[in-house]
Amino acid sequence: MSAKTIKLTLKVWRQKNAKSKGKFETHKLDHVSPDASFLEMLDQLNENLTLKNNDPIAFDHDCREGICGMCGAVVNGEAHGPEKSTTLCQLHMRHFKNGDTIIIEPFRAKGFPVIKDLAIDRTAFDRVIQAGGYISVRTGSAPDANVILIPKDASDSAMDAAQCIGCGACVAACPNASAMLFVSAKINHLSLLPQGQPERYSRAKNMVLQMDKEGFGNCSNEYQCEAACPKDISVENIARMNRDYVKASL
Repeated sequence: MSAKTIKLTLKVWRQKNAKSKGKFETHKLDHVSPDASFLEMLDQLNENLTLKNNDPIAFDHDCREGICGMCGAVVNGEAHGPEKSTTLCQLHMRHFKNGDTIIIEPFRAKGFPVIKDLAIDRTAFDRVIQAGGYISVRTGSAPDANVILIPKDASDSAMDAAQCIGCGACVAACPNASAMLFVSAKINHLSLLPQGQPERYSRAKNMVLQMDKEGFGNCSNEYQCEAACPKDISVENIARMNRDYVKASL
């Protein structure tokens, strides 16, 4: 083995579909470059499996740039792995040591049924967003940048919330499988701006009700969601969402 590569033992969750019983499979992987990303390491493992006429491991991925929200798995008990503010596709193998054993499993939640192996169905998030509806304000052509004056603290908070990529790490990290950090981010990036005011309270109520309908749990202030979020979405958004939901309910 080259001094520039590492050997790993991988324990990977294999599951045919949502109704099948899954199990961990153990694989040895040699010559892994420390400069490879985590998903490139899985690609390397799949090449080995394919050469042996074995079924490759299914996992979610798309942009591999940490902006699309498609990738995600629990690595050694942590959603997206050990590096803070990092998606799985941006996690590199230099953060692991030669001879390490890495346990890889899918995000687990009632709202995220397993499609196959590490790939999960996140369409529950799409339905939550759809429940929020549209912004009814007439926009017309693009206005000049400073026509609508927005306080800097409001615009900063809205942009921070808008960074959510909908990966689902918050759900996977929460002991209750709560989606409240995701839902609150999608609510608040509109509710903090003038354009989002007409449907502000109905949007909060409808999206929270849809979240509950999808089977996600409630928030019990464990803060695991914020710690696991690759975009550092703050739990302050949950407090804002709760206030809007109460006003909408009253």
